[in-house]
Amino acid sequence: MVFEMGVPVPATLRPPPSDPVPVPPRRRPGSVRRTSTLLMTWPGGLGTDLHLDGRARDLLTPSEGEPEVLRSATLHVVTDRQRQILSLDADPVVSDVQRLVGCRAGSNLRTAIAEQALEEVEAGTPLHLLLDDLAGSTLISGFAMALWAGEFPGLRERMTSAGSQQVMRGICSGFRDGSSALTPEGTIRGISTNTPEPGPLADPADPLSWHAEPPRPPMAMRRARRIDVWGEDGELHVNAMFRDSCWDPQGRENVVHEYELLGRAGADGTLRSITAVPKVLPYAECPLAAANAAWLEGTPLRAMRAEVLQRLRSTDCCTHLNDGLRSLAEVPVLAVALEA
Repeated sequence: MVFEMGVPVPATLRPPPSDPVPVPPRRRPGSVRRTSTLLMTWPGGLGTDLHLDGRARDLLTPSEGEPEVLRSATLHVVTDRQRQILSLDADPVVSDVQRLVGCRAGSNLRTAIAEQALEEVEAGTPLHLLLDDLAGSTLISGFAMALWAGEFPGLRERMTSAGSQQVMRGICSGFRDGSSALTPEGTIRGISTNTPEPGPLADPADPLSWHAEPPRPPMAMRRARRIDVWGEDGELHVNAMFRDSCWDPQGRENVVHEYELLGRAGADGTLRSITAVPKVLPYAECPLAAANAAWLEGTPLRAMRAEVLQRLRSTDCCTHLNDGLRSLAEVPVLAVALEA
């Protein structure tokens, strides 16, 4: 074993990737860009109710003429410490979505979303993407405690005690048997410090490269997505990015997870090729799942949300890779604007 950033790394593996995308690629003429963010904050202080502020936008950059916002959405959700949804406000207003209040923002939430917001799901709207991200965002929001533990007396000790009791072996690529991230008993050795500072989400040279974001307090975490779609040589091309990041008490943004996805699809919406590029991940074993993204080749893109969960499981998957791949289900929806 060798040690990198405080985490033991097997000599046969490289250290975990630490190379966040510096700026988004320039918008291409004849392309559609979907961007989304879900900001996680605790107005009452860490350990109180979690507030999630979501924004998403689809922007058409035509081959000629001015860019056009095709669709947008905002979402505000409050959850308690058990991840139960206490309140939900969305724009556009979808009356049945209010039935999600009282649901737990775990994996079963997606079933409830399909039942209460079926039109949004089938239309692949920006609002559906924000709703779908609630489960993953409420789960990873706990990372903020690792960065802010020193600001709250006794928090670090409570985290260490709680984390040492949970066996994680086998749930994903990073926690495979024998992983450098785990103790011999299968519990997590410690929180990864492989959290580089990123460049901005938006291109400073292009005010339209990203949607406007709400102001954030010092203690905050964010899930961000970008999906670029364009046509070339009779195929759909995709360049996508997925990033989870958190701000520390010094005001620095720290990337926790990031993937870049490069893909091609036929005119019929079938995925022909996909390459997952790990940019930032916590442990050396995490990137071993990236090559398995190719198992999805031949899948109709609209079926990706279900197929990813069926094909990439246990140590063949990375939870965050799966989240990135599932969002490609809406590529055909975005591509419709290119045909106009």
